[in-house]
Amino acid sequence: MKSILKYSVIGLLAMSCYACSKLEETPYSSIYTESFYKTAEDAEAALAAVYSKLADLYAGPSPLLVADLSADQIYPRPVVGRDTYTLFSFDPQYSAVVSFSRTNESPIDIWNNSYGGIENANWILQKVPNTVMSNNTRKNQILGEAYFLRAFFHWMLTKTFGDVVIRIKPSQTLTDAYVPKSPKADVYKQIFQDLDSAEALLPDYSAGLVKGRPCKQAVQALHAKAALYMENYALAIQEAEKVINAGSGTGLMDEFQDVFDVTKEDAARKENLWAFEAESVANGRTSQIMSLYGPTGAAAPAYGKGSFGSAFVYPSFFKSFDPKDKRRALLDTNYVNKQGVIVPQSAITPITKEGVLMRKYADPNSIGNAHASNIPILRVADVYLIAAEAEARLNGPTNKAYTYIDKVRLRAGLNGLPTGLGAAEFIAAVLQERSWELFGEGDRWYDLSRTDTYQQVVPKAVNDVFPTRAPQKRNKYFPIPQSEVNANDKLDQNPDWK
Repeated sequence: MKSILKYSVIGLLAMSCYACSKLEETPYSSIYTESFYKTAEDAEAALAAVYSKLADLYAGPSPLLVADLSADQIYPRPVVGRDTYTLFSFDPQYSAVVSFSRTNESPIDIWNNSYGGIENANWILQKVPNTVMSNNTRKNQILGEAYFLRAFFHWMLTKTFGDVVIRIKPSQTLTDAYVPKSPKADVYKQIFQDLDSAEALLPDYSAGLVKGRPCKQAVQALHAKAALYMENYALAIQEAEKVINAGSGTGLMDEFQDVFDVTKEDAARKENLWAFEAESVANGRTSQIMSLYGPTGAAAPAYGKGSFGSAFVYPSFFKSFDPKDKRRALLDTNYVNKQGVIVPQSAITPITKEGVLMRKYADPNSIGNAHASNIPILRVADVYLIAAEAEARLNGPTNKAYTYIDKVRLRAGLNGLPTGLGAAEFIAAVLQERSWELFGEGDRWYDLSRTDTYQQVVPKAVNDVFPTRAPQKRNKYFPIPQSEVNANDKLDQNPDWK
C-alpha cells in the first residue's frame, strides 16, 4: 500500500500448550490496548496494522497461487510444495509446503493473515468509537474501512475453507481464542452485515481517494460477489447495479491492456476499484507474483528486471481465445531478450516446448524483484459479469443480462454474445467470459468450486508437464491447517479431510 502501511502493531495472540488449562491469562496483545487508541494517530496506526495483514497476504501471494495453480489456466514449474495444488496432493498438515518453506504461498497463509487482519480490525471496531478525534469524517472512514476489511478477510476464509470461525470481538483472554466453526451461511450473513456498515461510512469513488483504500463502490462490488457465491442472486444484482449505475467516475477502461499497464495505474483505478498497491521503492510493499512470471533469469526486459520462469499458461487456455480477443495480447508465445532477439516458444522454458507466458503483472522498470504492478482484487469488469450471471440465474438470459456481458466482450474486441441462448448455455458463456477476463487474478478456482464444475473441468487442463490431474470431491474446499485444529479443541477439521 502506498501510504497506509507506515506502522506495525502486535499481531494476533499465539496459541500455546496451555490451551487445555482453565487459567485466565491476558495476552500481550491485550495489554497495550489499555493505553492505546487514545488519539487520531493511534487509530490510523491501528488501521495500518489491518492493511499490513493484507500486504502480507498478497506478498506471498497465497490468494493468487493457491487458486490459480489449482484451476485450468496456470501451472507452476514442477517444484515440490508449489505443485501440490496443481496435483491436488496436499494434506491437512500441508507437509510438502511446510517442509519446503512455501507456507507464504499456501492456505496456511490465507488462514493466518486473514485471522490476523480480522483480529486487528476487531480492536478498531471496539476501541475507535471512543477515540477522541477532531475529524469525525475520518473517524467514520476508519471504522468503515475496518468493517470492509473484516468482511473481506472472512470472505477469503469461507470461500477457501467453507465453514469457518466467525470472529467479531478481539481476543482479550486465551479463552477467547478458542471458538468453533460456524456454517457458511452464517459467515456470509456476517459478511453482509459488515458490508452494510462499511457502505454507510465510506465515500464514493473519486480520483483523490488515497490509494489502496476502499470506496463505497468497492464495498458494493464485494457485496455483489459474495452474494453471487452465496447464490443470493437478487442481492448480487442489486449490489452490482449500484456499481454499474454509480455515476461517480467508475467504469471500464477503454482498452483492456491499460488496466494492467504499470504506468497507467492512477487512471485505471476507475476500473480497479480495490487492489493490492505494490511499490518498488524503499520500505514499499511488493509481491513475488510478478517475478514468478516471465522467463528464467530475467531474460525478457518487458517483464521486469527480476523473473524466474516459475509459472506458465496451459496451451489449451491460450488456444481457447478468439485470435481477435485483445485479452490474448497479455499472453506471449515468444519474447524479446536483452539482445533484442526474438526467442521462440520452443525455447521459452526447458520444461516444455509449449511454454506460454503471462504478462498481466509485468513491470519493465522494476527494481530487481520489486515490481510496482498492482494486483486487482475488485474490478468493474468483474461486476458486469457478476450482474450478467446473477440476472441469468434469476430471470434467464434477458436483454439486461446480454447487455452486461457484452460490455466486457465488446471492450475485448469481440462481437456480442450470440442471441437465443438458453439459460444453461448463457451461464456457461458467462463463466467462460470470466475465465478469459480475469485470468491470473486468483478468481478461476473459486468459480469452478462454487459451481461444482472443478471435477469436470480441471482434468482437461493438462500438458506434457502435468499430464494427469484428478481433483476429488474433497477438493472443493481446502483442509483447515491441521496445526490450527490441534491448537483449538473446539475447531473441527473439514469433514472430507478427516
